[in-house]
Amino acid sequence: MTENKIVIKNGRVIDPANKRDGIFDILVDNGLIAKIGHGLKTNGVKIIDAKDKIVTPGLIDIHVHLREPGREDEETILTGGRAAVKGGFTAICCMPNTTPSCDDQATVKFIIDTAKKHHYAKVYPIGAITKKREGKELSEIAELKASGCVGLSDDGDSVLDAALMRRALEYASSFDLPILAHCEDKALSEGGSINEGFVSTVLGLKAIPNKAESIIIERDLALAALAGAHIHIAHVSTREGVWAIRQARQKGVRVSAEATPHHLALTDACARTFDTNTKVNPPLRTEDDVAALKAGLKDGTIDIIASDHAPHLESEKDVEYDQAPFGMIGLETSFAVVKAELIDKKILSWPELIAKMTVNPARMLGLPLGTLSETMPADITVIDPDEEWIYTRDSIVSKSRNSPFLNRHFKGRVTGVIVDGRIVVEHAAMVRL
Repeated sequence: MTENKIVIKNGRVIDPANKRDGIFDILVDNGLIAKIGHGLKTNGVKIIDAKDKIVTPGLIDIHVHLREPGREDEETILTGGRAAVKGGFTAICCMPNTTPSCDDQATVKFIIDTAKKHHYAKVYPIGAITKKREGKELSEIAELKASGCVGLSDDGDSVLDAALMRRALEYASSFDLPILAHCEDKALSEGGSINEGFVSTVLGLKAIPNKAESIIIERDLALAALAGAHIHIAHVSTREGVWAIRQARQKGVRVSAEATPHHLALTDACARTFDTNTKVNPPLRTEDDVAALKAGLKDGTIDIIASDHAPHLESEKDVEYDQAPFGMIGLETSFAVVKAELIDKKILSWPELIAKMTVNPARMLGLPLGTLSETMPADITVIDPDEEWIYTRDSIVSKSRNSPFLNRHFKGRVTGVIVDGRIVVEHAAMVRL
């Protein structure tokens, strides 16, 4: 058997970039997609039978926290890369809120080199907009671009100085780098743990109003229009935010936006259990906000789905709700959650969903990924839409366990993943550990 050749047979190939949706065979040779067709020869090659399965370009997650360098006790580039491929992602983008922050060439090089050494998911660094993410002085954007950053963000914080944010957009645009904006007015959200509304009142928790997000979204959209720059709105969570993005698109602003699986599946009512794994930033919102997010995904206002995978130690989360850090892990459950919320509830078609997790994020960041075109790298995800499974603590590959989806029953599972022609997940199990 020729080890560097694989034929994936009989699968439903969904490749939105090429408007392909049908039963095809795929030949992988020397790490590349060599041919897509019917009845491809299988003599002496590794065969993957994908009958009744969906075969897509490798999924891409543009919003992941790997914690390394600085908080390797929560997650590392290695464990995060493993969690990514287990969840079907062949490429991820890591946010810069590390210690030190990813605001110089040395840190970018460390991340890229470490990811290549482990060789699981491809890792693309997002550089900090401002030095140390302090919102005071721009990072050396030219150096970040040259060293391999594919975007800029101060994720976890907004750049609250409007003049500085305008300059950041202008400089980033000159280097063809999008800014991934965390939109939060800290004057309105400071000290809050939960969405402002009926539930926060009942629980007696200090709350975060929708306006804390939408005010900054509206400001950043206006600044992007002024600068003629591309802005990406991270983890939009409010009806008002979706409306603002939709209006900006109609006016020709260069804007893209993402929604997270947990903001589609959960609401602030989940906090009634005081499970700190439901504490995220932005907070879980109301059913009305969830409906607006789903409508935004349907009409294309929101064009990307991203996990905002945010690992924390159990000891950090095992405290009173208002004392716990924000964040939950999501790499290993993202696909199953959005399948349940968007496919099973008939919000999106399969090609629409796959586009938001492959070609759309690739195009947004200018990555040479997200397609099954011949001669492209063989990054491939195989999905069994009907396999039933339970997300258990013992099955987690991430170094952290902070998920509100523990012990949840899912229907639909990633069963195979190929990165650069190497099988890393087969029969829903890790091949390389």
